[in-house]
Amino acid sequence: MRVTPSIVELLEQVRAGALTPGEAAEQLHAMQSSALGFATIDHHRDGRCGCPEVVFAAGKTAEQVVSISKVILSRHGRALITRCTKAQMDALDTAGKSDGFAIERGQLSGTVLLGELPEPGASATAIPIVTAGTSDLPVAEECAMTCRAMGQRVEAVNDVGVAGLHRIVSKIDAVRSGNVVVVIAGMEGALPSVVGGLVDKPVIAVPTSVGYGASFGGIAALLGMLNSCASGVTVVNIDNGFGAGVAASRINQLAHH
Repeated sequence: MRVTPSIVELLEQVRAGALTPGEAAEQLHAMQSSALGFATIDHHRDGRCGCPEVVFAAGKTAEQVVSISKVILSRHGRALITRCTKAQMDALDTAGKSDGFAIERGQLSGTVLLGELPEPGASATAIPIVTAGTSDLPVAEECAMTCRAMGQRVEAVNDVGVAGLHRIVSKIDAVRSGNVVVVIAGMEGALPSVVGGLVDKPVIAVPTSVGYGASFGGIAALLGMLNSCASGVTVVNIDNGFGAGVAASRINQLAHH
């Protein structure tokens, strides 16, 4: 799949006579954004923020998701789509077979990756993604696929909640190996506080909507994490694996710069 040339490449084509200045100016304008009527796609997001614009599929039709994703893919060589329905994923599958681009479907979270992902550097440190229980895996999957879309390696540390503290202790070396740790938990949301007391790295806590009635759809976990007595714990919104993945990726990139 052809990816839009850079500004330097356009200037080289003008110098070589392959493009007129007017043609180059039209391409430069198109590089800023694409207007589809129902959406305006920001093509400078990658340069400003380190990752192309991400498609939030909730509330969009399958046709809209496919149209937006294909434009992003054509410009950047990859696209990340979150919160897809089965119908939206099926439509992306059909487009992938028709247009010949790679597609990876998250089986739990509705997250989809298109195209070729950036390769992590050989020395890149994996981001530990820690879950309290198996029911937290959909949020962990969204987080992991977001990190991978941003060129990061991840390491899953699953089902190590506070109901059995020996479990997190047995995996503590893996948790401590990262430059930043994502900790995902529902119920009372205690696991990030435990991890925050055991590591010297930033902890990004993700409350999930997992739990019985008094968990109030994740509000109990959210408040527990916000009130953590451990230092260095930062909290994102309920079920926001995407936001945690972006934050963790940026921290990890800084560590390697």
